Amino acid sequence: MELPRIVFMGTPEFAVASLEALYARGIPIAAVITAPDRPAGRGLKLRQSAVKLRAEGLGLPVLQPEKLRSPDLLDALDRTRADLYVVVAFRMLPEVVWCRPPLGTINLHASLLPDYRGAAPINWAIINGEKRTGVTTFELAHAIDTGDLLLQRDVPIGPDETAGELHDRLMSVGADLLVRTVEGIAGGTLEPVPQDDRDIGRLHQAPKLDASTCRIDPSAGAQHVHDLVRGCSPFPSAWAELVDEDGRTSIFKILRTRLVDVSGVPGTVDLRDGRPVMHCGDRSVELLEVRPEGRHQMTGHAFVLGQRRSFRFR
Repeated sequence: MELPRIVFMGTPEFAVASLEALYARGIPIAAVITAPDRPAGRGLKLRQSAVKLRAEGLGLPVLQPEKLRSPDLLDALDRTRADLYVVVAFRMLPEVVWCRPPLGTINLHASLLPDYRGAAPINWAIINGEKRTGVTTFELAHAIDTGDLLLQRDVPIGPDETAGELHDRLMSVGADLLVRTVEGIAGGTLEPVPQDDRDIGRLHQAPKLDASTCRIDPSAGAQHVHDLVRGCSPFPSAWAELVDEDGRTSIFKILRTRLVDVSGVPGTVDLRDGRPVMHCGDRSVELLEVRPEGRHQMTGHAFVLGQRRSFRFR
């Protein structure tokens, strides 16, 4: 079986495992396209994407276009003579790009499409308390995440698993599925299946998280709070407003919790059997890992023991 010559497009760490898997399988990678270097950190030094760093380590040519419709990029793509474009965690492509290769363009998405279309499927699956999710490969189409399905793999979500932990598992599972997809396209064994939108009203969207989404409401149920913390951890992190006894407020990030069967006034915190517990609308959650405003990450126990003043969350 002759493997197709590909152009790989991706930027963050999630895409690195796929690039490595395709390379290890011996699939010819004509070029890698990733985001331009951007200023980051206090010194505003140029930061290279995770995909660029790995691609250069593998000796692959890298392109970093500012504009995806630029004639220079289109000419460079045509010169690669690629049969197939492969996309993992990249920008939305214009049709003038994804329609170019003879075998089309495929994408890896971290959900079981058509459910959880959007930029943050891993986070939202956990926030919504899902027990299972997965990865999907599909053909690109005009609307985002709507193309014909190629392969899918189902993955369970642990009851205390965070978005960061699930991200790492799906990254590996997705890389394997992507290799199988490229091999299936090469062998002519895959039959694309249109996405079933008949029940679109019951499906979930997965937009990018913002600060308001990540705010904890202590009056909500403990399971909801626990799922929100898991789904926002480690980034951008769920948060609540901490109020001290003088009424001063600060942002308090909560990175990891555990459900506990005790109750109290919602928003208050006390020690139960030596464990710091935040009371919610029904049960409570134990504060395992936190990051107070202006301070480093620490255990919830260390934070509570270090407080000389009473406080609550709202």
